[in-house]
Amino acid sequence: MGSRSSFMPGTGRAPRGYSGRWLVLACFSLGACDGPPDRTPTLGDADAATGLRLVSEKGCVACHTFPDIQWPRGGLGPSLHGFGRQGLIAGKLPNQPGVLMQFVRNAPGLVPGSAMPAITMSDQEARDVTAYLLTLQSR
Repeated sequence: MGSRSSFMPGTGRAPRGYSGRWLVLACFSLGACDGPPDRTPTLGDADAATGLRLVSEKGCVACHTFPDIQWPRGGLGPSLHGFGRQGLIAGKLPNQPGVLMQFVRNAPGLVPGSAMPAITMSDQEARDVTAYLLTLQSR
């Protein structure tokens, strides 16, 4: 039991031969904990121009106003002018591509009680609409 600094529960010392190993293991484990992995889908293959077309085709213009669409100009939902600069979607969700892609397809699934209906669209269409919405920077 000499002067080795070691830890054992209840005694303040580790078992013989473990004095430095637990510290190395703990540091290694903590170094691996830099937060959750980025699971945000990429918009690399998205086309904002197609997204602009889709907001008309999918009926988004019936409830929302868009800076690039003069008619129709819906008034039920909020204006989407400057949407790309907003911090939150529907005042509740982070305005991030992965979340927005889910929201444009199934708003009630993410925000129960939302007046926005679920909208049938493919993954690619959701990426395109998301890319378009995120380009809306001015008010």
